[in-house]
Amino acid sequence: MAGEIHDAHSVVATIQPAITLLGLGIGAALVSRACRLNPIVGYLGLGLGIATLGYADDFSGPVVAAMAEAGVMFLLFNLGLHFSLGRIRAEAANIFGFGSLQMLVAGGTFALLFWAIGLPTEFAIIGGFAMGLSSTAVVIGLVRERDQEDCPVGRASQSILIFQDIAAILLLVAAGALGTGGTMAPALGMAGLKALAAFGVAVIFARYLTGPLFRLIARAGSSEVYTATALFIALAAGWATGIAGLSLTLGAFLGGMAVADSRYRILVQSEIDAFRGLFLSFFFISVGLGIDPAIVADNWVTIITAAVGLIVLKCVLNVIAALANRWSVPGSIQLGFLLGQGSEFALVLFAIPAVAGLVESEPLAILVTAIAISMAVTPLVSTIGRKLAGKLRTGPADEKMDGDNAPVMIIGLGPAGRAVADALTYNDVDFLAVEPDHSKFEKAIADGYQAHHAHPADPRSWDALGMERRQVLVVATGNVSLTRDLTPLVEERLPAMHRIIALPTAEAESEFAEMGMTPVVSGGEHGPDRVVEEVFAALNVERKRPVPSRAEDLSAREAA
Repeated sequence: MAGEIHDAHSVVATIQPAITLLGLGIGAALVSRACRLNPIVGYLGLGLGIATLGYADDFSGPVVAAMAEAGVMFLLFNLGLHFSLGRIRAEAANIFGFGSLQMLVAGGTFALLFWAIGLPTEFAIIGGFAMGLSSTAVVIGLVRERDQEDCPVGRASQSILIFQDIAAILLLVAAGALGTGGTMAPALGMAGLKALAAFGVAVIFARYLTGPLFRLIARAGSSEVYTATALFIALAAGWATGIAGLSLTLGAFLGGMAVADSRYRILVQSEIDAFRGLFLSFFFISVGLGIDPAIVADNWVTIITAAVGLIVLKCVLNVIAALANRWSVPGSIQLGFLLGQGSEFALVLFAIPAVAGLVESEPLAILVTAIAISMAVTPLVSTIGRKLAGKLRTGPADEKMDGDNAPVMIIGLGPAGRAVADALTYNDVDFLAVEPDHSKFEKAIADGYQAHHAHPADPRSWDALGMERRQVLVVATGNVSLTRDLTPLVEERLPAMHRIIALPTAEAESEFAEMGMTPVVSGGEHGPDRVVEEVFAALNVERKRPVPSRAEDLSAREAA
């Protein structure tokens, strides 16, 4: 009995720091939102506040460290979900062209600066190029929050960050070789080979295993299994590259990329999003905990000067790189300011004993604190760059890629849903189709429809589905109970959206009309066509090509 009590106290003591930080993090996020600041600022401030009060060591255990690392892994996994193999091919110029140019300009300049002020050559190279890195966690969080993931600036920043993550891996390998006294070139070559092998495994997994795996899981019909699978892929992929001597974040990115081409991507993203935000808060709090309050108090003028100098120089260098890549002046300014902070990878590199031992502790602490400050003020700096770019821009604003702003969402690909999809397709109106029933989803895919498997009644999927960007919602599942679950959520959060429901019979017409929806009886010979007419009326678009049926349309198009 005594042993059981001791074990229970041991477990409580182990998880207590994480529970405490979780509660404090909620408060920090609420205060930040009330002050119209990004929660990242609140998390960093919370960590520094705890350190100032002398309690930093109470939160230095393995549980908090693991959760902080998991946050960055989930972030990279989410980034991978948006970079399918097709998109990497399409973005190759940005990833390997623009990304390498930015690192050469920014990292090379910092390396020359460190060397010019008399720092050791090894530190100048590793530390200089580490300063050229930008914060993946901060930038992707901002891009996502501002809904810029698929606009030119958002896509370019993500591409550059992917290249920077690859460069960070090489820097970590170089730092490891420095610590062992080994030669850097062979170590870097081996790391490159391992990274190519990991990429090859991700390609094979994406092409041959992702589809069968998720079809098997879908047949189980359990949301818990979906959640477990999403977590397993993200964590196991990072673990695998970690075992191979590479970055955990590279594995997490490749894991997300392996799922990106799957029709189950939205479902996986919905499961991961909640964990990503939670664990990232631990990462930023940990960064704040790592700042030494005594050094901040004794050198605050120097630290602020260093932080301002870092931000200004980094922004200028990024703008130069963007201009060299033939970007417009407004676009270059917006991108340059967005990437104008230090990186979490730089903090990791400067914490490696072999690197830290090359310089005195006080200058290094000042540099680390300046990086943390630059990360904290990124929302403000990027907003300044965005406003400045807006004043300079004379052409149209950056738009999202084709397809992302589809005005119509179709839920359910039964007869009515297919009729709407056919009519929209042949009238060149973009739409997003979602099928929550797995068997119907497989049939729709087999019949050539572009659809995703997701559960829109689960509000966690709404960000991935981009619900706020849709003008017309067509519920054509034939499942009245699912519609009852979905309708109050849409009515509360998206009251301006035009909602059309296809009903098999007229039995529930009055019920859904009272709920603010437009009920259409889709049964009978002309029922699906009535739904189509209602959709085009809601869009205020003339229906130029009636589609009585898919087969007739195909025949007509072939004849034409």
